[in-house]
Amino acid sequence: MFPTREITDLAKFRDALRRRNLTRQTTPPRGLARRWQIERRDIGFPVYVLTRRGSKPSRTLLHLHGGSFAAPAFRTQWTYATGLARAIDARLMFPAYPLAPEYTWRDSHEPLVKLADEAAEEMPLVMSGESAGGGLTLAIAETLRDRGGPQPTHLVLISPWADLTKTAPGMAEYAARDPWLSYENHDYYADFWAGSRADIDRPEVSPALGKLDGLPPALMFCGTRDMLFPSCEQLAERGRESGWDVEFVVGEDLLHVYPILPIPEAREALKRTVAFLA
Repeated sequence: MFPTREITDLAKFRDALRRRNLTRQTTPPRGLARRWQIERRDIGFPVYVLTRRGSKPSRTLLHLHGGSFAAPAFRTQWTYATGLARAIDARLMFPAYPLAPEYTWRDSHEPLVKLADEAAEEMPLVMSGESAGGGLTLAIAETLRDRGGPQPTHLVLISPWADLTKTAPGMAEYAARDPWLSYENHDYYADFWAGSRADIDRPEVSPALGKLDGLPPALMFCGTRDMLFPSCEQLAERGRESGWDVEFVVGEDLLHVYPILPIPEAREALKRTVAFLA
């Protein structure tokens, strides 16, 4: 998310990113098929449905991966999603949603809402996401709430990029302590996903600015060495003020999306998540 090397030629970078995404896709890593039965569905883009061999899951985990909306899922993201699905005995739905800058939120929002709605009709649904995927998870949940019908039972938001306006106070100061994310490049990726600066504050794009009442209970993680910490903190505060049941877990001196990283603190975050979903 947001490579730290500052983008100096936006047109050249956009073209290179578009061409790169033509040659890489979100697909299950090799080896998963040994323990998981994998089905590929087409909803206008692929959705991988994984069921652990020998299990009879009683709920679904729909996980949306991060990567600035512009990168396919990496092994670490698959490892987290399958690990959580295994821990809560759920089948896993892992969409390979179309990526920016070739595509915007308009190309995936409605199909993902329909996917979540149908999954919640079949059995209880948990939704999770990290970084850009966390923001997308919140956006889908808000639309489901507004339309009625079956709702997710819980949301798990890991360093959600849920406010693309970059207006949360303190972002620049936190960015100075973040070795991973780039404050300077933030708006380029935000505009890629929004498609238009006029859409940047829509709830489908920046759901942290939308209505938060009536959402399912949520567990949110963010580290204090994360540029997105101020916006996550602000989201938690707005949520509590609106009556949303959201628990905000602060990872002191920890990086962006720390619960999915191969570090000891991630194991504790997983335990906390499993307890939350019990």
